[in-house]
Amino acid sequence: MENNQTLIAECESKAKQWLSPAFDLETRTAVESMIKNEDKTDLIESFYKDLEFGTGGLRGIMGAGSNRMNIYTVGMATQGFANYLKRNFKNKEQISVVVCHDCRNNSRLFAETVANIFSANGIKAYLFDDLRPTPECSFAIRYLKAQAGVNITASHNPREYNGYKAYWEDGAQVLAPHDKGIIDEVNNVKVEDIKFDGNKDLIQIIGEDIDKPYLDQVKTICIDPEVIKHQHDLKIVYTPLHGAGRVMIPRSLALWGFDNVHCVKEQMIKDGNFPTVDRPNPEFAEALTLGLRDAKELDADILMASDPDADRVGMACKDSNGEWVLINGNQTCLIFLWYIITNRQALGKMTPKDYIVKTIVTTEVIAQIAKKQHIEMRDCYTGFKWIAHEIALTEGQKNYIGGGEESYGFLAEDFVRDKDAVSACSLLAEICAYAKDKGKTLYDLLMDIYLEYGFSEEHTVNVERPGKSGADEIQQMMRNFRTTPPTNLGGSTVCLWKDYEALEATDATGTKTKITMPESSNVLQWFCTDGTKVSVRPSGTEPKIKFYIEVKDKMQTAADFKACRARAYKKIEANKKSLRL
Repeated sequence: MENNQTLIAECESKAKQWLSPAFDLETRTAVESMIKNEDKTDLIESFYKDLEFGTGGLRGIMGAGSNRMNIYTVGMATQGFANYLKRNFKNKEQISVVVCHDCRNNSRLFAETVANIFSANGIKAYLFDDLRPTPECSFAIRYLKAQAGVNITASHNPREYNGYKAYWEDGAQVLAPHDKGIIDEVNNVKVEDIKFDGNKDLIQIIGEDIDKPYLDQVKTICIDPEVIKHQHDLKIVYTPLHGAGRVMIPRSLALWGFDNVHCVKEQMIKDGNFPTVDRPNPEFAEALTLGLRDAKELDADILMASDPDADRVGMACKDSNGEWVLINGNQTCLIFLWYIITNRQALGKMTPKDYIVKTIVTTEVIAQIAKKQHIEMRDCYTGFKWIAHEIALTEGQKNYIGGGEESYGFLAEDFVRDKDAVSACSLLAEICAYAKDKGKTLYDLLMDIYLEYGFSEEHTVNVERPGKSGADEIQQMMRNFRTTPPTNLGGSTVCLWKDYEALEATDATGTKTKITMPESSNVLQWFCTDGTKVSVRPSGTEPKIKFYIEVKDKMQTAADFKACRARAYKKIEANKKSLRL
């Protein structure tokens, strides 16, 4: 009880600072209401800590308070970012940034606030006239030769959230050393330091002048225009889930030559309350309910959905029995890379300089494809900033042809440096056209891949441990795994251990080898003799630890798929038991 009273007193003291004239009347009124309220829950949640500007920027619940997304926390982040840019590009006559936003509540307000602060600091702000996909923000930074960018989005988080993503001049999310440099600057900013009064002369509204070159560039990744001509009337159902894909994705599909695209009417409405879904996340079946309704009604060939900032794509197709099934994130990445490699080879477009990228927790079937087809494949850490890092490493020397991760993100081009649902949806439609041209479905292609390269089932377990005690427990779990690593998982012998913090791999004989990665990371992986792979990593943004389990099997015919899945689920459960999950 005493501890609780101390916490309340600390939060009240902090909240009273938000009653100063530096804050607007609406904010002061909301804070005063929290202080006066007998129930101190809101006060504690809003002020027990500061919303941290991390390596990916900000993300949090909207509202008044130091631990909330509002014009002041956004303002401090932007003022710190502006200070860093002015220091880093001090010899540049005119520093410029791109400012973009999604459909969420307050996103336009925050984007205009960001543009005003940058311009007040003498930095030119290219502000989009309305919501745009995340990948277009990345494209615009490169296209306009800007030094940085900010995208106001909380991606696929619940409706009460918003966020702030910081980008560097290469169009990728900020990496070392700039990430730490910006964080240091942001941490030194006080509310009184924020220059809110914008300079209109330094704010340039952008829109179609970026849309057209972006869509034209997206069209260049089309591999086989002939199959699109044959299957131009492919029945496509698309939903933007109320978000930023609502204009750009249908436009891109039309530009590629698809003329039978049905958009889910209720979800084409821009709305940050996401009224038709509980969570605007295409990873969840619930978000695709209305899309599936329309797909069944129209007997469509494919259902595709993008998240609110249009960087992730979810999909569903008919199985061999004509039943609609969801394609998971690993399968999505697998299908994209298989098609890019297979069809580039078939059309004589593959070169010895071509390479693909996947994250270390994404399915190893991709590695099997790359090995068999003699294509360079690179593994990187989770997050598209690391895929962008791989592209940058050999820019001008090698040719990136695609990369993705298990969390529904894919990038088929290098003129964008973040995952891109606009190009992914367009390429997905081409893949479906290719399949239909051969008398097959997307599901049939997936079965073909499993038959040739082996069946794989992946499962992610999220163990949530909120609060400080939870964070301590997660740290202890990782320590325990390092001091006593598993030797057997689900009845299979572990033959290789990888520790990305020590950057060291150990095989069954005890032989250690160095792992080459750009930096260390708190991730562990175990590989078994039967092909099982287990990865474990604490989340960088949420109070949870994630376990990624992948198990293997062999399919003789497509009819074996269900039996393989049934065996896989048993093996996954056995792995969970070994890990005490």
